[in-house]
Amino acid sequence: MLILTRKLNEEIKIGNGITLKIISISDNTVKLGIEAPKNIQIVRTELYEKVKESSVKALKSIKDKPIGLSNLKIKKIN
Repeated sequence: MLILTRKLNEEIKIGNGITLKIISISDNTVKLGIEAPKNIQIVRTELYEKVKESSVKALKSIKDKPIGLSNLKIKKIN
């Protein structure tokens, strides 16, 4: 992990297309501005973890429910 110290309005460049800028600093909060190409997804870690957790739960619930063959419609091909 790279650890950097930045002051207000200073920036960090990541690769060719990503810039992080320190927008404000107050108490225990730092506001970051992020400039990145539209094709790069930026997600807060706590949201990412919640989505991941709910996806795993949904997948498990689907796997736990067997599909009854009587519910399937089978089309005969000649």
